[in-house]
Amino acid sequence: MSSKKPRKQRKLLYQAPLHKRKKFLASRLSKELTKQLKRRSLTLRKGDEVKIVRGKFKKTIGKITKINLKKSKVYIEGVKRKKISGQEVQVPIHPSNLIILSADLTDPKRQKAIKRKSL
Repeated sequence: MSSKKPRKQRKLLYQAPLHKRKKFLASRLSKELTKQLKRRSLTLRKGDEVKIVRGKFKKTIGKITKINLKKSKVYIEGVKRKKISGQEVQVPIHPSNLIILSADLTDPKRQKAIKRKSL
């Protein structure tokens, strides 16, 4: 049985192995995708088109370019900021602040997982 204590919940997130961290990188689906796939959320993958719903880059739409399992962050094309040196860097975004607009369904393993877990 897992604990309800916030301290232990944070510890679980920080100390989780990489194969379990993949599950933390899930995001809500748009209303259209929810009806189409008959499920509420999906794990994020490179190539998915997402919309940012919270933070400085709110309402920005772009494709996922990189996923960092260690930090539990997602990098989206077009979401950049300038460093003091003038160099542009991508801004990491937490998956809870995203909505998936179109999922990359080219992978047969992902299609199989969607069929297996549909409502």
